[in-house]
Amino acid sequence: MPIDAVLLDVGGVFVLPDHDHIFGAFERAGLAVDRSRLDRAHYEGAANLDHFTEGDPEIWRAYNRAYARACGVDDDDIPDAIEALFNEFSVSELWKRVVPGSRAALGRIAALGVRTAIVSNADGTVEERLREDAICQVGPGPGIAVDTILDSTVVGVAKPDPKIFEIALDRIGVPPERAIHVGDTPAADVVGARAAGVRPVLVDPFDLHPHRDVDRVRALDEVADLVAAANG
Repeated sequence: MPIDAVLLDVGGVFVLPDHDHIFGAFERAGLAVDRSRLDRAHYEGAANLDHFTEGDPEIWRAYNRAYARACGVDDDDIPDAIEALFNEFSVSELWKRVVPGSRAALGRIAALGVRTAIVSNADGTVEERLREDAICQVGPGPGIAVDTILDSTVVGVAKPDPKIFEIALDRIGVPPERAIHVGDTPAADVVGARAAGVRPVLVDPFDLHPHRDVDRVRALDEVADLVAAANG
């Protein structure tokens, strides 16, 4: 079936936690980690969540535990690492490492003539941060123009609740069966999209989900290829 709309998550798709912030948090806790593991650690954390409830601290405790282990933290030091990460992830400026190639890939997707919507569990600032990072905005600006941006704090509903997808689809005038949603967290993005009748596409750059029954891509550029093939 042709694809008329691409809905996109933000964390893990366009941005990742800043390396200097994370490395500094571990360092202040007296923990040595390998910087080269930091990007993978985010996806390991997301992969470790078997359910998702926005605002539940236990969700982030599980994420931080998997994140720390992926960074090579010893089991005895995991509690200290979890607390260090909790403190650092409370900093709003943490998510500022732009995923290489993501902006250009969004440009490719938009150029295919499909509708585009950002659907993010965020703190009310995602639209401003996407513009500041020159990733995207609604209408003219420094980044790629998208049709709408949904921030869960602003609209009052968060993934995996299908309502946030329904709001996005209503705004852009596309039925769910003609849309895909691109995200990196199965428990939020895949579960939520399917509940809304939207086809999920999982960003899995480190092949962490080989047995999961879902379309997977290593990078956002592959989504442009997927859309082009479906609409060719």
